[in-house]
Amino acid sequence: MIPKIGVCYYPEHWPEDIWAEDAARMVETGITWVRIGEFAWSRLEPAPGTFDWGWLDRAIEVLGKAGLQVVLGTPTATPPRWMIDKQPDMLAIDARGHPRKFGSRRHYCFSHLGYREESRRITQLMAERYGKNPCIQAWQTDNEYACHDTTVSYSPAAASGFRDWLAQRYQSTDALNRAWGNVFWSMEYDDFADIDPPNLTVTEANHPHQLAFARYSSDQVIAFNRVQCDEIRKYSDAPIIHNFMGGEVSFDHFALSRDLDITSWDSYPIGFLSDRITATPDFKAQFLRQGHPDNQAFHHDIYRAAGAMRTGDAPAHGRWWVMEQQPGPVNWAPWNPAPLPGMCRLWAWEAIAHGAECVSYFRWRQAPFAQEQMHAGLLRPDSEAAPALGEAAQVAREISAMGDVTAAAAPVGLVLDYDSIWAWRAQPQGADFDGFNLAFAAYSALRRSGLSIDILHPDTADLSPYKLVLAPGLLTLSEPLRTALDAYGGIALIGPRSDTKTGELSIPLPMGPNVPGLDVTAILSESIPPIADVPLDGGGRFIRWFEHLEGTADVRRKTVAGQPAIIGGAHLRYLAGWPDPDTFAAIIRDLCAEVGLEALDLPDGLRLRDTATQRFYINYAAEPVTWDGITIGGADVAWRPRT
Repeated sequence: MIPKIGVCYYPEHWPEDIWAEDAARMVETGITWVRIGEFAWSRLEPAPGTFDWGWLDRAIEVLGKAGLQVVLGTPTATPPRWMIDKQPDMLAIDARGHPRKFGSRRHYCFSHLGYREESRRITQLMAERYGKNPCIQAWQTDNEYACHDTTVSYSPAAASGFRDWLAQRYQSTDALNRAWGNVFWSMEYDDFADIDPPNLTVTEANHPHQLAFARYSSDQVIAFNRVQCDEIRKYSDAPIIHNFMGGEVSFDHFALSRDLDITSWDSYPIGFLSDRITATPDFKAQFLRQGHPDNQAFHHDIYRAAGAMRTGDAPAHGRWWVMEQQPGPVNWAPWNPAPLPGMCRLWAWEAIAHGAECVSYFRWRQAPFAQEQMHAGLLRPDSEAAPALGEAAQVAREISAMGDVTAAAAPVGLVLDYDSIWAWRAQPQGADFDGFNLAFAAYSALRRSGLSIDILHPDTADLSPYKLVLAPGLLTLSEPLRTALDAYGGIALIGPRSDTKTGELSIPLPMGPNVPGLDVTAILSESIPPIADVPLDGGGRFIRWFEHLEGTADVRRKTVAGQPAIIGGAHLRYLAGWPDPDTFAAIIRDLCAEVGLEALDLPDGLRLRDTATQRFYINYAAEPVTWDGITIGGADVAWRPRT
């Protein structure tokens, strides 16, 4: 695969007489792909049924004539003002009962069938007009589903849809009452029409009620996206993409990706470090202008795995992009520092090392108006080069010189399950317990040991390609995964908090984990506040979470108090707590020694990634580092052929 460089462009923001100059300059930079159209509904349909396609026709022609390939976005993330007059009840309602009003974006409820039909209509019209246009080489549905906490809506449309969904799932209120344990606190229902979404309750709503609403809400996002994909495929053979977000897990990205040909995500490393990542102040200061050394890679591997869902291929073969790559300071985080020189190149090469077909920078020219005017682009608002332009051009030249970069299967697998993440958000049992953060902690420990990782779907039925598999925080183990674990010849470390609840968030009897071949039971769980920990014998500690275990399985690691910390046999083991970062990395190194994997103790900020033919050395640290006889500069990336 020869990776490409792209950019996001908004011709409707700029005078038409500079479009050709912009296009020529993009090509000169080494850009191949350009994404347009995803926010332009008001310019395409300024009044209901009144269309102006001419400007978009001309923009596509200008870009195509310059030799650029176009990703055309459907504009459904930004319904125009007249849409609210037409369908005033389409607005999402937040958990406090307040409408998400017009004046920014994503002001719609996924459950509103009238707006879903309007989205189908505009998608059909676009696909019908441009589906055979040779300049349109890909499509993007909507933009950043769930951004601004918009997956979940408590609108009348959502309440009605939820009741319907519950009736189909449970068939009777008696079955629902049993599944949810509604005898507790006299919460029993005798009619589905009486069940509301789980907001505005006096204290916390029943946990399975919350989990059911999360599952329902995820299904609405998937259904909304599928309508657009179905319309596009009627008129176009070009691949369909959606641009997912970082740290956003309110819907099942694996399930939605079954309707996509290519997945993508929007990578803003510095914004995420400031806004979404839990770390110490010293750590955040160390990587203030670089981003977390593992966060981008984690998402690359998630979306690489998601990109394989439609075809059923192994994760290494998933098709994926970075649709938006941070080029400088952003506008939306609490604080918005500029990247160190070299980071815009490093981020691109790290994505390519993880198999990205394209890295597309956001955006071509910084806007001088509206909400994102403080968000940098490849050009300044006056069209002079911003710092990232030269780095993007450098990446394009280096790609041309390198040629093929093909993702390789990793030796380690990490199971990620969206349903489990929703379950632990419904019932965290500790203020800082989060299933996504637990998976990230496991991933980061693997990366610190120099390992390449494949993210695995929770229904993975064959683990044989991997020497080591981690399955942290799974609500339940699926039957395919149980079968795979039973046949597995490597080491699988499950837990903490894996298979300790039913799919309805109740405690199973017998108590879990109920995994054949692993005689261990979690008899008591405790959440650990930041002021305390559970020290381990021989060094290390658990933070946030600890389970008291009993059973006949071999105890392989103990706490200082003598309780099991890791328990199990030759192949299947259970982890009783949430290790701190250094402890997690040490546990990984011990496991690697058992399965014959080389595990390194990398310097702070240095990470490795293996492709089929190269080893990449990615240095997030601000200072140079020497490793394997190579000196990698601060905020720099290097590579050599794999031997």
